[in-house]
Amino acid sequence: MVAGSFKTVLPEVDNIAPEDVKRVVLCGGKVYYDLLEKRRDLKRNDIVLIRIEQLYPFPEEKLIQTLQPYVNASSLVWCQEEPMNQGAWYSSRHHFQRVVSRWKPALDVNYAGRPSSAAPACGSPYLHAKQQAALVAQAFQLEQ
Repeated sequence: MVAGSFKTVLPEVDNIAPEDVKRVVLCGGKVYYDLLEKRRDLKRNDIVLIRIEQLYPFPEEKLIQTLQPYVNASSLVWCQEEPMNQGAWYSSRHHFQRVVSRWKPALDVNYAGRPSSAAPACGSPYLHAKQQAALVAQAFQLEQ
């Protein structure tokens, strides 16, 4: 932080041609690294990963600027590892949709993640790993 600065939105890090992108995955936090690893393993150059590092105040203009190059994108998904009712989905979905409506009015924001739950964790390392693999597959629309 001494020599750099905090960035509210982090763009795609790999060299992916914007015109090849069909799917945009928005995320924040640790799930990004699982998504990045899986995308690289699959050699998918039609999916970009954009990290949102600040949810309030929501960086609408910065996110719109980051999305602009992906003119051929036909789907967008928010991916989180928290259950649906405990992560950013409920509190920030309206921000995601407002940005997408300005960028590509015909698109909706889809959700990839764990279903709603009373507990933040399932309590089983095996089940957690299985759920994590499922939400990553869901983000990429892979059969599970």
